[in-house]
Amino acid sequence: MKVALSAVAAALLLAASPWAAAQNIAIVNGKAVPTARVEQLVKQIESGGRQVDAGMREQLKEEVILREVFMQEATRRGIAATPEYRDQMELARQTILIRALFADFQKRNPVTDADIKAEYDKFVQANAGKEYRARHILVESEDEAKAIITSIKGGAKFEDIARKQSKDPGSGANGGDLDWAMAASYVTEFSEAMVKLDKGQMTDAPVRSQFGWHVIRVDDIRQAQLPALDDIKEQIQQQMAQQRMTEYQMQLREKAKIQ
Repeated sequence: MKVALSAVAAALLLAASPWAAAQNIAIVNGKAVPTARVEQLVKQIESGGRQVDAGMREQLKEEVILREVFMQEATRRGIAATPEYRDQMELARQTILIRALFADFQKRNPVTDADIKAEYDKFVQANAGKEYRARHILVESEDEAKAIITSIKGGAKFEDIARKQSKDPGSGANGGDLDWAMAASYVTEFSEAMVKLDKGQMTDAPVRSQFGWHVIRVDDIRQAQLPALDDIKEQIQQQMAQQRMTEYQMQLREKAKIQ
């Protein structure tokens, strides 16, 4: 004769089984705390690039238990029914929903390797050309700049004058050195005068810009040294993803009917 278990008896047996125990990390004041809560925290941490070892998992387990203790006390005190709690829950709901929206957009609009390569090619095209290792001495008047040129041609050292007289504190302290840069990095008047110089040449006349009067010397010239694709691939991917996200947000804003 087969005996059918009552629903109550079946539930008791299930709760007592090792399988059921594995689904919970603890029983707090008679309420089961599911293991899934720990796994959610583990997933969240690992999504940020950190590894969760056995020690950290135990800490997370304790944190989940404490949360349950605190939640039960908050419920007992009726905090969940207060306007302040409801307002914060609404803000949290909005935040989670918006984050999920943006994550869905990124999933549907991934930045591919082909996209990154195309962006890199545009970067190379825009930055290809010559780089100049230049020095300059910046002063307030044309006469002062002319006197400096005369002194240098007479044997004075460019670097020494730059340290003593240049109004540009950054380069002046380094003997006027501007390091390697493309001509487009400078104001038009400066770059136009610089590119006319050969390696080792100095301007024969002062060059005026919005900053004052320059005496310029080119120490070296080379082809632009650009980073390899693999070196900046991750940076390009992040920038393109952010740009797409910004454009998406702007499109949603523009399409919205706001009164």
